[in-house]
Amino acid sequence: MTAVATETVKERKQVVDKLGRSYATGRRKDATARAWVKPGKGVITVNGREITTYFARPVLRMIINQPFVAVRATGAYDVNVTVAGGGLSGQAGAVRHAISRALDRHNPEFHTVLRQGGFLTRDSRVVERKKYGRKKARKSFQFSKR
Repeated sequence: MTAVATETVKERKQVVDKLGRSYATGRRKDATARAWVKPGKGVITVNGREITTYFARPVLRMIINQPFVAVRATGAYDVNVTVAGGGLSGQAGAVRHAISRALDRHNPEFHTVLRQGGFLTRDSRVVERKKYGRKKARKSFQFSKR
């Protein structure tokens, strides 16, 4: 006789505040981003500035827009983000992580697409610390035999 495996699927619910926004935190390297997502016209504000002025490089804006492209909701949500710490690349990754998590909370149907795209997983890679007796984390001083 075979035992029937019962799947325990956690039912996801929409988490929205009284203003209709979903909140989430995202992290990457040393950067931390807090994002509020609500239905709108697709306006993304980062630290009170427009996304094109804060993230001037198109690659960084592409990274931030990846979750919207994955769930086919480009221009459907307004996003307000506060980001601190790290450099621009780490901040862009943190904003992407925060937006993905907020979208997941706002619409639970997006969960499988965001999970398969790898947007809900925190990228845990950080800078390796410098070791004593070395120039950097791994680079040594030049060796001289004589």
